[in-house]
Amino acid sequence: MTARRPFLIGVTGGIGSGKTLVTDTFAELGIEIVDADIVARDVVAPGSPGLEAIKAHFGDSVITESGELNRAALRECVFTNEEQKQWLNACLHPLIRKAMAAAIEQIRSPYGVLAVPLLIENGMQKMVDRIAVVDCPESQQLARALRRDGSSETVIKGIMAAQVSREKRLAEADDIIDNSHDIETTKAQIVQLHQTYLKLAKTHNADPL
Repeated sequence: MTARRPFLIGVTGGIGSGKTLVTDTFAELGIEIVDADIVARDVVAPGSPGLEAIKAHFGDSVITESGELNRAALRECVFTNEEQKQWLNACLHPLIRKAMAAAIEQIRSPYGVLAVPLLIENGMQKMVDRIAVVDCPESQQLARALRRDGSSETVIKGIMAAQVSREKRLAEADDIIDNSHDIETTKAQIVQLHQTYLKLAKTHNADPL
């Protein structure tokens, strides 16, 4: 008999919304996380077919001296060129989805979290049982992303423009995690959601195959 897929929560949110804080808190509660950003890094690790394909397409300018992907350089290439962005997505998305599916199969906690920044943009809603959106005002997103990423304001605003609107994201949400206040306020929301998800997962796991 094939093992049943675990009850899965999709965590998403715009750049700078605070998804890492949310997933780290779920992890502290004993929940296993499949993070699309980590998976995406793995599929372009040095020596990987993904990185070799990127190098062949974009050239050495997107590769660091140590042989790793220069993300800032690649970001500059694709977010100002729709055709290049589409090529990159077509190259990497199948690799990422395959790796995510394999990681999901290994989840053994009562439920799992699939953290995907572009879950809605990439039409991945059906991969999860419930969608939790990490939300804050766009001005906060921009300020946080500028502090964290070291990219220019133009690049960050380009990324935000390429993502779905805040309104569209919230419309897709089953649950909204307000991350516009302090860390403890956000964590309190997650602890409450955790109890809800445990109950939902118990029902899900009890359903006949």
